Amino acid sequence: MEDLKLIGVWYSPFVCRVKCALQLKGVKYEYIEDDLSNKSDLLLQYNPIHKKVPVLLHGGKPIVESLIILEYIDETWPDKYSILPKDPFERSKARFWTKLMGDQESTFWSLIKTTEETKEKKINEILQILKTIEEHGLGDKKFFSGDDFGFVDLAFGTFMRWLKVAEEIKDVKVFETCTRLQAWFERFNEVPVVKENLPSQDELVAHYKLKFCIG
Repeated sequence: MEDLKLIGVWYSPFVCRVKCALQLKGVKYEYIEDDLSNKSDLLLQYNPIHKKVPVLLHGGKPIVESLIILEYIDETWPDKYSILPKDPFERSKARFWTKLMGDQESTFWSLIKTTEETKEKKINEILQILKTIEEHGLGDKKFFSGDDFGFVDLAFGTFMRWLKVAEEIKDVKVFETCTRLQAWFERFNEVPVVKENLPSQDELVAHYKLKFCIG
């Protein structure tokens, strides 16, 4: 095994992205579960700026921020499964869509904190973002880069699992009118590395209900 460690928490979509990427590459690593309510000295040592997970330690050198880690993994083990497209133009498109999605993650997640008065407005706001991604990002493709599961799917799909959790907790439906995204998400959930590395929706719902004191 290489000197490779991943610091994370089981319920983080950002950590799950990295776990999936490492498994796609067939790279062995040591996983270290942290506690964000009582952050370890290891986490604070290797990510002193943001103090967040995931942190990938490769030969004692820390790489932080999940999308940066995905690119690092792809470049460090280039002879194995390609996470980013090989073509420079396609790579630029993949980076564009992951950047756009990343900019909207707080909007997606804010659904879980909405009140009855603000819920409809928030649902419409999220729906417009999803329809833009569906029409201009996914289109009629199997995955975002075509036939192969990759960078954008990892970035968006892991977070969509958490949006589905927010839907269940708030008893709303945001996703159902985006039929192509729905079909893509079903394919995403059938990818072996996703099945093996993402917690179930039931586990996540239970965790976040406890976290936000929702009965």
